[in-house]
Amino acid sequence: MEKESRFYESQKNDTVRCIICPRMCVIKPGERGFCSTKENRDGRLISLTYGDLSATAVDPIEKKPLAHFYPGSLALSVSSVSCSFTCPWCQNWHLATAKPGETPTKYVSPQEVVAMAKRQECTSISYTYNEPLINLDYVEDLSRLARKKNIKNALVTNGYISLQALSRVADVIDAANVDWKAFNEPFYRKYCSADLQSVLDATVEMKRQGVHVEVTFLIIPEINDSEDETRKMARFLVDELGPDTPLHLSRFFPHYKFNHIPTTPVTTLVNARQIAMEEGVRYVYVGNVPLTEYEDTFCHSCGKPVIERGGYTIRGWHLDKGNNCEYCGEHIPIVGGRELHRKPFF
Repeated sequence: MEKESRFYESQKNDTVRCIICPRMCVIKPGERGFCSTKENRDGRLISLTYGDLSATAVDPIEKKPLAHFYPGSLALSVSSVSCSFTCPWCQNWHLATAKPGETPTKYVSPQEVVAMAKRQECTSISYTYNEPLINLDYVEDLSRLARKKNIKNALVTNGYISLQALSRVADVIDAANVDWKAFNEPFYRKYCSADLQSVLDATVEMKRQGVHVEVTFLIIPEINDSEDETRKMARFLVDELGPDTPLHLSRFFPHYKFNHIPTTPVTTLVNARQIAMEEGVRYVYVGNVPLTEYEDTFCHSCGKPVIERGGYTIRGWHLDKGNNCEYCGEHIPIVGGRELHRKPFF
């Protein structure tokens, strides 16, 4: 569905500036911005994908991944098309590289999505699969309606949003998993056509605005897997987001244009986890390596597992009603209490 965006500024000669991402595309009449989802129509910025969903699914919240946000709950996942990045390893490249009209979508109103989430007993709506921030008008409208119906909102995002746009929507975003693609600027310029600092600034601002933030760091062999890079990333996370911010170290698998890169060795991930903990990160998870202890939440005080997981299913819960460790009483920073899936997820 086409709809005029709220996130733009008028310029001279009917030119407009999109203010959603830090790229701040200046778009001439009849042209589109970098992500191809916004078009200048006679001096008005038109969103070409408002409510056009490419997929909907009910997922465990742990799949996002969010480990400290209503554990055991269900999230209604929704996605559209296109992206503000150009990552050559993208797992959802068929959606991320598609321009409006190039892949099947269906218009679903915010009211319909909220009703769907209610029917499926979902605690939250997750904006995911492709980059949700480029469809910010729809995300904001749906989030505000969901909030009124006591449904939470969670972004799964590359974090490439301008502080100006973020300031207008942060009040209705409950959680965000921000995917830090690497921790060096040349990497972001070369592979993402973006910049790291803007992502870091937005992540810090989300935290400051009260959004529950978790960070994912995909470790790609010989690309961003150095111990020094991992250490710098972890140190920044502790200093700027706080040691209680969950960190998900994700295993890379060959995909899309990166089929020539080998799968990340598990030893690399385990070593990176140790480095992050040495730098003060209290909750570090290893992703894409299922059925290991690295999926569990450990009490940072006594070291015992307080949330035990198998795949996306919680196998053991050792927190009291105040989310304190049953073994030593230390508070574990979990948003919400445990919620039970209706069936196991793996």
